[in-house]
Amino acid sequence: MSTVILLRHGRSTANGRGVLAGRAPKVALDDTGRDQARELVRRLAGVPLAELVVSPMLRCKQTVAPLVAERELPRTVEPRLSEVDYGEWTGREIRTLVKEPLWRVVQAHPSAAVFPGGEGLAAMQARAVAAIREHDARITAEHGDHAVWVACSHGDVIKSLLADALGQHLDAFQRIVVDPASISVIRYTETRPFLLRTNDHGGDLAGIVPPPPKAKRRKRSAAPNASASDAVPGGDTGR
Repeated sequence: MSTVILLRHGRSTANGRGVLAGRAPKVALDDTGRDQARELVRRLAGVPLAELVVSPMLRCKQTVAPLVAERELPRTVEPRLSEVDYGEWTGREIRTLVKEPLWRVVQAHPSAAVFPGGEGLAAMQARAVAAIREHDARITAEHGDHAVWVACSHGDVIKSLLADALGQHLDAFQRIVVDPASISVIRYTETRPFLLRTNDHGGDLAGIVPPPPKAKRRKRSAAPNASASDAVPGGDTGR
């Protein structure tokens, strides 16, 4: 399967004010977020990209806009990668939400958290994982196992995807940090995902690009070779 770069949108005006934006319309990037979006072009300059899949929220579209303009990449808007529907919590200040009884559930037992008038975190994870795996299978079929693509989404959504890739229960996803404009990378295979980066803010991304397919050679023996799904004992040797 291919490799997906999970990109959280840049810092938004709601992030700067300490407000839970949720699906409130017209929440845009602030000045810092716009700088982060422009910097993304440089960060991904050495990574060949097949496609962008983007949450329908404005802040995500703005985050990938410079990259789309630079590369003229195809872009697919995917509603299942949208922000959590926080319902009645949408637009409220974080400092007031911490006083709500549900806040402790969100922290300690998020799989049971359902936001009043909104959705549950377990339902959010289910839709996001299904979307990522479906797009990954489609892009692999169109571009091959060496393809790399970007999915631009939101903090809790990406944390839930990383928890799934690690085989963690959703109740452990609050241990994962995903900052604005950070990059996390998953390579899916037939038997397991491999987590290549988490919350990366500017490291060299050349190592995430899979090598081109090798020409098939006649086998010298019947000994099996390690597949792309196998984990190497002792650790990978790098590239």
